[in-house]
Amino acid sequence: MKIAFLGPHASFTQLAAAQLFPDDELLPQASILDCFGAVESGEALKAVVPLENSIEGTVSMTLDYLYKTPSIKIEAEAVMPIAHHLMIHPENSIEEIEKIYSHPQALAQSFHFLDTHYKGIPKQDFSSTAAAAKFVSENRDSKIAAVANQFAANLYGLNIINRNIQDFEQNHTRFIIISKQQNKYDNSQLETLGEKSGMLITLPEDHPGGLHQVLSVFAWRKMNLSKIESRTLKTGLGNYFFFINVEGPWKDVLHGNALKELESINADVDFLGNYKEFLLES
Repeated sequence: MKIAFLGPHASFTQLAAAQLFPDDELLPQASILDCFGAVESGEALKAVVPLENSIEGTVSMTLDYLYKTPSIKIEAEAVMPIAHHLMIHPENSIEEIEKIYSHPQALAQSFHFLDTHYKGIPKQDFSSTAAAAKFVSENRDSKIAAVANQFAANLYGLNIINRNIQDFEQNHTRFIIISKQQNKYDNSQLETLGEKSGMLITLPEDHPGGLHQVLSVFAWRKMNLSKIESRTLKTGLGNYFFFINVEGPWKDVLHGNALKELESINADVDFLGNYKEFLLES
């Protein structure tokens, strides 16, 4: 089975995909759009993409493409602790560092450490943490370093000079498995954190109190919402869709009636699936 993931090799998404699909063929993609495209075209049966980071927040591009491609659903979520390390070429030394490369989110998540220990040294955005590590490995004559993960250090033969430099211990990224099949992924080898449902809701224009009505549909049924996030429809100011997570298993009658009630107030609902959430290793 072919599984697309947000590349390149040694990215955090590959680490997640390798744990979720240890026996399948993993296909790196250059962007989140390419991951969705691979599933949409049939090049890959499923894809693994990031949805949210506990420090930097939601990956808006993932939400946008879930909205734009209604044929694609969610099969599972997986949470992985994120550990960032500072690494250099083995022929260089820590005292020689003149520039540090990494993905903007990795630099942001390690800002205080880098500002304290490497103050004044320029930080340069790179397309990914893994690509930054690869760049350092290919430029041994440059006095540069990368912020990346252990897998990248091993893959590209770099020396880690500072470990776990992320500013917050509780740095986790939530990944989702997407597919056109809408099957419920399961894996007895992974710890299960819970179960939830995801949906995208769009309200009709000029509908005063619409969001309150939507939330009331869940509230009186005592359905717990663990996430409510708005994203612009890009059709004008004030036009949004909402991504909502409902905790627990999906009960046909109770939850099905909730969807019917949402439709009765002219809300457009794209039900993304009921799925499990798993814990991955860093």
